[in-house]
Amino acid sequence: MTIFIVLLGPPGAGKGTQAKVVSKTLNVPHISSGDIFRENFNNQTSLGKVAQGYIQRGELVPDDITIAMVRDRLSKPDCAQGAILDGFPRTTAQAKALDNLLEEFSHAVDVVCYMKVPQAVLLERLTGRWTCREKGHIYHERNNPPKQRGLCDIDGSELYQREDDQVETVKRRIQVYFEQTAPLITYYQDRGLLVEVDGARSVGQVTDQLLTIAKRVQRKDDGA
Repeated sequence: MTIFIVLLGPPGAGKGTQAKVVSKTLNVPHISSGDIFRENFNNQTSLGKVAQGYIQRGELVPDDITIAMVRDRLSKPDCAQGAILDGFPRTTAQAKALDNLLEEFSHAVDVVCYMKVPQAVLLERLTGRWTCREKGHIYHERNNPPKQRGLCDIDGSELYQREDDQVETVKRRIQVYFEQTAPLITYYQDRGLLVEVDGARSVGQVTDQLLTIAKRVQRKDDGA
């Protein structure tokens, strides 16, 4: 059976971390808008160049650019049995576009997990994050520090703080989220698809809750 899960939540909620674990357990791909953007950045596509400017300012990428990238990714064979969507949709317009995209492939969103985290926790998580230049491995100066300061444990490359992880940009990203993305909560609530998850708990506790939700959806679809 197929299962399409949307992970909804502000920057720093832990969507990427959870999506990797849940996708592996359910054996469906993790589709991250961030990864799709970076692939386009690295290939210097026209869409990538435009999107990069918005991200560096802590703003949302325009819908038509994002949707075009996601459409291409969902058309890949590994999405035939479902996917974990992380970072998309971010607006109600994107949510409606996602419905249309999945309908093209005879699928639909099965459940939306809203990872709720207090704003103070989000700031602490994001401003302490450092990224590996070589492969993008993520560290946190408090919660997951590297063995050697400033260097990646895995490939030894330099760690740097992305512009969108610096304090002022982080505050702007969170503000943009609550202004433009939070209405998705109402959108999915009205459709009976939203389930709230306490994203401030430990990684393992959040994972357990997400997998429980996924299994419940699968049983429902099976008619159990």
